[in-house]
Amino acid sequence: MKSGLRVMFLLAFAFVIVIAFPPGVWSQSSAAPKPADTPESAHPEKKADGPGKEMGKGGEDIGKGVAKGTGDLAKGTAGSVASLAHGNVSGAGASLGKGAYGLGKNVTVGTGKGLGKLGKGIGGEFKKVGGKSKHKNSAS
Repeated sequence: MKSGLRVMFLLAFAFVIVIAFPPGVWSQSSAAPKPADTPESAHPEKKADGPGKEMGKGGEDIGKGVAKGTGDLAKGTAGSVASLAHGNVSGAGASLGKGAYGLGKNVTVGTGKGLGKLGKGIGGEFKKVGGKSKHKNSAS
């Protein structure tokens, strides 16, 4: 009886292996060789964003951080109210603390990223005003 059970187990195991890793996968060749005359990059490099766009992205990042943080605070407050309604004072404090932590973390990260982009944009504007721009006027 045990040998029949062992054979059934081995057959089931082999079936699962064949289904999971079909033999056709093992016989496929590797990736086709790359022709030598093809250029490395078919796409041109993206040009850098202008200072105004950079500052706009900075404001966007600050807004995203504030929105995420406010959402975390709202979740924590709702969890706190629910815990208080059930009489769990320590759980209420923990939920409110998690929400406040999420608010602080997301607002700080968003503000840091945003201010970095704003600074980069302002620096680009100063470059333009100072005449050190990449695009020189041909009229002057």
